[in-house]
Amino acid sequence: MLKSVYALVGTDSFLFSQHLRAIMEEAPPDAQRLDVDGQSAELPDVLDELRSFAMFGGRKVLVLRNANDFISKFRQQMEAFLTKAPEQNTLVLRLGALNKREKIVGIIHKIAQVIDCNPPAHMQKWLTARATEAHQLTLESDAARWMLQLIGEDLGRLDNELAKLALESPGSKITARQVQRTVAFQKEQEVVEMTNALALGDVPLAVRRWRQMLQSDSSAEFRAITWLFMWLEDVIQFLALPGKFANVWRYRTLGLAHFQKTAGRIGLPAAAQLLRQLTELDYRCKTGVGSPAQSVERFLLSIPLQ
Repeated sequence: MLKSVYALVGTDSFLFSQHLRAIMEEAPPDAQRLDVDGQSAELPDVLDELRSFAMFGGRKVLVLRNANDFISKFRQQMEAFLTKAPEQNTLVLRLGALNKREKIVGIIHKIAQVIDCNPPAHMQKWLTARATEAHQLTLESDAARWMLQLIGEDLGRLDNELAKLALESPGSKITARQVQRTVAFQKEQEVVEMTNALALGDVPLAVRRWRQMLQSDSSAEFRAITWLFMWLEDVIQFLALPGKFANVWRYRTLGLAHFQKTAGRIGLPAAAQLLRQLTELDYRCKTGVGSPAQSVERFLLSIPLQ
């Protein structure tokens, strides 16, 4: 049974869409959905829609986006309306946040179902649970870490990739290697292959990977520099605190022993110097000094693994 008011509170569009879909699934088949922008909507129009019956007798579900703006303009009128919201229709408020000091927030908490649409605090936990609950996949912890590393914390993109994995391997356990082979990660995977070559101690292979990247993407230097920073920071962290190296998972599919051997060959002083070189290279690329493509290649050739 639908409530008369829902408050979807938060900044994540994917979660908003998911919760709104769930609300609409609870609505009667003949329910009429109306979408209104709170930045431009007028109070009489919104209230008239919520107080009147649908043209064909079904329930109305009015989704008020940018509801914070609408409430700011019509605070007193909305307080009065929400206190006696008609039960024959449903108002869905899309709110970025709630200020607990405001009177209307107390009213919303009293009469509405408030649903959190903020990004989860523990992304890996959310991703693993989403894989199981929505896609019937078992996502190994290293696979989840790689998805977050390659995609970031965009819940919509993460869910899309889970859906693709589910089509390719329905009901399966998903490993880090499977994630790394996914087509959607092609550009990122090219960079991973370059840093993997460095982890293996093979600078000529890393240079070849770099040149291949440039052929398909002229702006590859920006992604390459980011991943080189990550790789160097891993080298430094492993050499400085080998017993507390946190990113073991990045090198399991490659073979951790290869990474450990390569880090030892570089040594901590040289790794620190390489980090300074890379910082300078990054600055030059961002300020348009020199050729980024040639600068990255020279940097790769300067790594003391020859």
